[in-house]
Amino acid sequence: MGLKWEQAEELAEVLAENHPGLNPLDVRFTDLRQWVVDLDEFGDDPKASNEAKLEAIQMAWNEIYKEQSEED
Repeated sequence: MGLKWEQAEELAEVLAENHPGLNPLDVRFTDLRQWVVDLDEFGDDPKASNEAKLEAIQMAWNEIYKEQSEED
């Protein structure tokens, strides 16, 4: 099956694993979209992304990033 655009938390977890230490708020949406589409775990229509979906992924990733920063 693969992950869908609406699965922001799951996508964020994979992105956090693939890009450790990277502040997701520094990532442009064009790059974020491409990184999601390139994931082996991704299984949705690449054209189905929009700003709201990308922002949801970015915010979920940011929560993970903040939690990891507090642990360090």
